Amino acid sequence: MAGYFSKTDFTPSTSNTYTVSFWVKINNFAPTSSDVPYLWSISDSDTSGLFFQADTTPYNITFFRSNGGTRFSPTNYMRDVNAWYHVHLKVSSGTGTLYYNGESVKTSITVDAQNYNGGGAEHYIHTYGSGLTDYDNLECVMSHFHFVDGTAYDPTVFGSTDSTTGEWKINTSPSVTYGTNGYFILKDGNTGTDHSGNGNNFTLTGTCTKTEDCPSNVFATLNVLATSSYASLTQGNNTVKGNNNANDGETYSTLGTSNSGKYYWEIKATGVNSLGNPKLGFVQSNRTSVMRLQNGGSGLGGAENGSLDIMVRPDAKVLENGSTSSVLYNTFSAGNILSFALDSDNGAFYYAINGTWQNSGNPASGASKTGAIKTWTPTDAKASGGQHVCIGSYETASQSDCNFGNGYFGTTAVSSAGTNASGNGIFEYDVPTGYTALSTKGLNL
Repeated sequence: MAGYFSKTDFTPSTSNTYTVSFWVKINNFAPTSSDVPYLWSISDSDTSGLFFQADTTPYNITFFRSNGGTRFSPTNYMRDVNAWYHVHLKVSSGTGTLYYNGESVKTSITVDAQNYNGGGAEHYIHTYGSGLTDYDNLECVMSHFHFVDGTAYDPTVFGSTDSTTGEWKINTSPSVTYGTNGYFILKDGNTGTDHSGNGNNFTLTGTCTKTEDCPSNVFATLNVLATSSYASLTQGNNTVKGNNNANDGETYSTLGTSNSGKYYWEIKATGVNSLGNPKLGFVQSNRTSVMRLQNGGSGLGGAENGSLDIMVRPDAKVLENGSTSSVLYNTFSAGNILSFALDSDNGAFYYAINGTWQNSGNPASGASKTGAIKTWTPTDAKASGGQHVCIGSYETASQSDCNFGNGYFGTTAVSSAGTNASGNGIFEYDVPTGYTALSTKGLNL
């Protein structure tokens, strides 16, 4: 989210009873500026009001009441950069209760007597006031943002505990009476259109990219917690770029295969260099705990990595377990789109350049593993942990834009989406039969 939504001059209301409920996936708690990032604010001015902020000490979402200096940071960390968190504030007659993922974390919050949901109040999402230039200092995705005027709803109206997993999950169609100033935005899209029926539409300043990633289907991204300091992540942790000319930087995906299923993803080699970067492929999940993140290239690690690490390079060379293979495929250059098909069920890995499968590969061939550039035995102990996507970067010329199913390479949408029988994710090219996106839905198909 690289912009902010705003609305001012709400119709006057005498109520100081309301509900704020939204879902957020914070991709990196470290802001790009010195200011503490804002997720939502409601105020009668730019300096007096109620705010939700993404705090770095510790990693969580802070509630702040500026008029009186009340600040509350829960003790539970929100460090999972691949998770969606439900933030819920229930205010009744000026006293609030704060919930995270359905659990009460703070009661008896004193809210100013001033009616912040009333006339003249300013509502902002992803910032705290107009005319700001640092609103985009937080990498995050937001969804299903509700503001209810006049009713203090419990979080169970907007979410519930999954009976199987025990996790807090979204209710996408809550039964809500929004009241005069209520609104419901960021519903299945990236606009400020109000879905409450009130017509309280918000204005977008900057840009906001639509994503398939949502609280009910979490897609893989690159993991900022498993990324070398020699590589930098942006665009919701879907773009990685080298930042060092002396050392390779690795990054891994947040989700792995668990050694079962068939998965497809795409990477646009937006920037390549003459040194064989970026390196694109996968490593066995057991290796990600080793985290060779400070020195050395992707695929290094020798016998400790078993026999599953494989990375393809723009110079047509292939790295297997840290060694350069004698097998050569086709070169790829800046702007080319690479497709990857990982068959964990049968133990096979395929890749394509601009839609052409290398080595005459057929990802749908199943147990015959026709044209796979890497094969293994799924029952081998080395494969027991599954596989994670891995990207190696070196110097600033190396840039990879990943599409794990959101339909974008960076901020550029796919030119013409291919077919996808699983209905899970949007990709540039046709998804091979039997494959799906690396997402929570895909992992459970």
